Amino acid sequence: MKDKIKKMTIAELEARKAAIPAELDQEGTDLDALKEEVRAINEELEARKAEAAKREEIRKAAAAADVNGRRVATTETQPTLDEVRKSERYINAYANYIRTGNADECRAILTETNPASVVGSGPVPVPVLVDEIVRTAWDNDEILSRVRKTYFRGNLKVAFERSATAAAVHTEGTSAPSEESLVLGIVTMIPQNIKKWIKITDEAVTMGGEAFLRYVYDELTYQIIRKLSADVVGDIAGASTSHSGSAVGIPKSNVAPGVTAIATASGYLSDEARNPVIIMNRLTYAAFYEAYAAANFAIDPFMGLKVLYTNALPAYASANNNAVYAILGDLSGEQVNYPEGEGVAIKWDDLSEAEADLVKVVGRQYAAHAVTAPGRFVNITKPAAVTT
Repeated sequence: MKDKIKKMTIAELEARKAAIPAELDQEGTDLDALKEEVRAINEELEARKAEAAKREEIRKAAAAADVNGRRVATTETQPTLDEVRKSERYINAYANYIRTGNADECRAILTETNPASVVGSGPVPVPVLVDEIVRTAWDNDEILSRVRKTYFRGNLKVAFERSATAAAVHTEGTSAPSEESLVLGIVTMIPQNIKKWIKITDEAVTMGGEAFLRYVYDELTYQIIRKLSADVVGDIAGASTSHSGSAVGIPKSNVAPGVTAIATASGYLSDEARNPVIIMNRLTYAAFYEAYAAANFAIDPFMGLKVLYTNALPAYASANNNAVYAILGDLSGEQVNYPEGEGVAIKWDDLSEAEADLVKVVGRQYAAHAVTAPGRFVNITKPAAVTT
């Protein structure tokens, strides 16, 4: 009983203490047990109050003490929010929150250890461990780590320049240059849910806090990021060749893998494509390397540019005629907007397949993505076979 009481929050202790009198008149009630429970609760409440008073005394002493303009170090300091989020106690509480949907334990820890971090009915802060898992997954994806990221709430409208007349030199005494003719387009970015769910066994559910969070977040985050990365490639490969009022156009270079293919395609990029990369299937890379080997002299077909790999594009050998098999461009021309941040939300369903001792865990990422800057990309397409 004492172990159970020590794990209860102050609010839970007060609530239990208030509920005990109603049990006194119930038939078969163990009065001695209730008396012992009340005594244990009172002792725990007094211990918590004494600890809180000690913390407050130390804080006041630290604030008042000053030697040569520097605060005197104390034996105990208020933990920062990050320190709380790193603690094993909070990690275990957050794992329980994922399993049950009840965040009271997390809120209690935040309130007790760092009153400044108290949160209301909204989402509780994720442990630093979860932040690191998600951040590492984003950073490890070489495509998403290069796109432009924003965090605006709701739908986002991004203007781009469809066409504009150039500036002109005005010689004194001559007619003024014509007014600029500027035509803008508007890309509307509407966020959507990207979801992935997995089934785990009841045995996996009982894993410790850190092991459980790594098991769930590693898999779900990886799959969600993989899907979003493929969608980003799809934005570019699926673009029209000319601008419209609501979408950026991307030119095409119809050329087979060869030592001059990338150089030919690069002619379609504007001078604003400052950090271009090449995106292709790994099997396509082999086709480029074959052309390089057949040239009999050392010419890098990739012009020293970084090559990124994705299965979202077909291999050159299996691609249809005129299909996009490679992309050359600066990924800052693609924008991803995260209205709720880059974190992955987790939902828990332990009822749907309870008879099979399985739990369904659903991961969700809310994001919008689109090409928002012209002149940054060129799609490289497969030329039709020559017929004789």
